[in-house]
Amino acid sequence: MTETIFYDYLLRSRRDLFMFLRSLPDDAISRDVIPGKRFHSIKDLVIHIPIIEDSWLHEDILKDQPVWEGFPDDVEKAYHATDSLEWMLEYWLAVEKSTLAYLEKLEASTLTSEFSIEMRDGFKIFTVAEILWHVMQHEVRHSAQIMVLARQLGFDPPQLDLIRYVGRVES
Repeated sequence: MTETIFYDYLLRSRRDLFMFLRSLPDDAISRDVIPGKRFHSIKDLVIHIPIIEDSWLHEDILKDQPVWEGFPDDVEKAYHATDSLEWMLEYWLAVEKSTLAYLEKLEASTLTSEFSIEMRDGFKIFTVAEILWHVMQHEVRHSAQIMVLARQLGFDPPQLDLIRYVGRVES
């Protein structure tokens, strides 16, 4: 399934993202650099990515408790500048583990299963595949945003493009 192939890319690029984030000073990734109501810092985006994955998978597809229920900190609060990056990455890895367990059992026929979700503009019907693709695309979009913010703060982020993680070395 292409969903699992793409999620494998996310797993690999996350490791590079995590290593990069760990190399940055805490004051840089905590700094309010984005105006508006939400997502003021890199940390705010870092926690937002797994929250969305956790929420869509557990609350919407599986109809069970999200991974964040097992974490003592409030992952759903608006600002995370004072939170530990390591705590955020630990949470993200726990979500990842849960998603991998789901994907290992996922049958192709389940991808077309439909369910109704209340959105801002009313109820919409989605397939499991549509939600999984939304979650993965969401991560790519916000990871790119993190890379741009890091560059604006004077850091040299890694290249996380798909092409870096696929293909084979010619022999």
